[in-house]
Amino acid sequence: MKIKHLAGLSALLPLAACSQKAPQQQPNIIFFLVDDFGWVDSSVQYGDELYPNNLRFNTPNMQRLSERSTVFGNAYACAVSTPTRTSIMTGMNAAHTRITNWTSAVRDTPSDATGGGFWMAEHSGSGDALAGDVLSRPDWNINGISPVPGVPHTQYANSLVQYLKDAGYFTIHVGKAHWASAGTPGVNAYNHGFCVNIAGTMAGMPRDYSGLKNYGNTKERWNDFAVQNLTEYYGTETHLTEALTKEALKTLDYPIKHGQPFYLYLASYATHTPIQPDERFAQKYRDAGMDEGQAAYASLVEGVDVSLGEVLDFLDEKGIADNTVIIFMTDNGGNSENIQKGGIPHTQNKPLREGKGSNYEGGIRVPLMIYYPGKTKAWKCDVPVICEDMFPTILDIAGIRGWKAVQDVDGQSILPLVIGGREGPSPERPLVFHYPHKWKPYDLEDIDFLSAVRVGEWKLVYRIIDGALAVSAGSEEERAAARERALELYNLSADIGEENNLASEYPEKTAELARVLSERLRAWDAVMPVVVATGKPAPLPDEI
Repeated sequence: MKIKHLAGLSALLPLAACSQKAPQQQPNIIFFLVDDFGWVDSSVQYGDELYPNNLRFNTPNMQRLSERSTVFGNAYACAVSTPTRTSIMTGMNAAHTRITNWTSAVRDTPSDATGGGFWMAEHSGSGDALAGDVLSRPDWNINGISPVPGVPHTQYANSLVQYLKDAGYFTIHVGKAHWASAGTPGVNAYNHGFCVNIAGTMAGMPRDYSGLKNYGNTKERWNDFAVQNLTEYYGTETHLTEALTKEALKTLDYPIKHGQPFYLYLASYATHTPIQPDERFAQKYRDAGMDEGQAAYASLVEGVDVSLGEVLDFLDEKGIADNTVIIFMTDNGGNSENIQKGGIPHTQNKPLREGKGSNYEGGIRVPLMIYYPGKTKAWKCDVPVICEDMFPTILDIAGIRGWKAVQDVDGQSILPLVIGGREGPSPERPLVFHYPHKWKPYDLEDIDFLSAVRVGEWKLVYRIIDGALAVSAGSEEERAAARERALELYNLSADIGEENNLASEYPEKTAELARVLSERLRAWDAVMPVVVATGKPAPLPDEI
């Protein structure tokens, strides 16, 4: 009996910890994170103008939020999902966590397509056929983040959410997690400080968006990506985005009733593949002449917009809108490579170049809006910011001071920019992006093996495959040609589409940014793929 009593008591302890009241002046915080949603996938003007792609979809609620928010026109995430999500949780750059690709559902299983020597056939940008293997997989943290030390291939870190919970916030996770692999402590939302978890697992995509198909939870179709905790909607026409929104709003009843500030992390699975139509909205896009893939994607986008609108309406109805901060962001650029989306591949993010997986702008420049009632300066801020900034920014919003973390936090609070101040991060602060992987089992020349740094209006892109060839190609002529291709320089203020490589015109600026990128990667002990010919890591950009 004593053992049962203690077990029951321990089961109640997390709820008791989540029920602590915090000072009323602490604002509620909703982080609305969308998956694979591009910079031009809404009518919100993040750029200097509205582009044709901004006008494809119906997004009145995103527009509604933008009109009261600080809209960040130069906001960045990582090229793929997990690195962004773990950077938000830890405040660390992905190159620093060494979580540089998405985590597999199964622990100790690399997810990248990089084999032990794979890169054969057509080369990036040169047009020359290369014989032999060039690179092999880097030794990255394939198991994601961990709230406890000693777990192999993880980054040990204190979670953003735990600080919020300890400060009295009721913390809620709804939707996609994808921070770590199954079988590790980091996969469990409760281990990171969440009081409630709905549907957050190791899955990086949904098995199915349809309630009629139980979101993948059927005997015939179940796998690790089947979305959990939504049994109530099985066999109904409730789309996954709609179900998650309903559940998220249900969870808010408790903290609202008890006067407790809440942190709701509502991470939609949309608009990730599989690109399946949300039939509430798809037909009008078909009628407008879109092909089936385009109409399906457009319907997913509109479903996300409706979800946002329902959240905003709920806050108004409950009388708490004036004390609730809204953060709207995307985990990476829109997927321009996947043919499920219809249309012409690699064009969906224009004027930005490329898309998800790439360190060109289409893969890393993302939507970001922040609304802080009574404090936001409603304007478009063009200071470059990055996903790891969310960690200190949210703690700043919550009024949490003097925190100390076991990890070295790279992000800076952008709250001063949100409220129109001048003490935020410098526009000249270097922002680093690192993707030392092959994303798919086929070649994608403007996606695979890219590192980049942005400093002010200048951006350097490093093609790691060419850096490897610069030290391993057969002849000096081939090595010289690889050196010429390896570094690209763009002035983003004049060339947002990264069409005009200025490296040869500005060699000093190219060398300067190569040093900045290399020094940062060295300081973080960032992983690099291995050059098969030498058995050594690929050179950093200032080593070629």
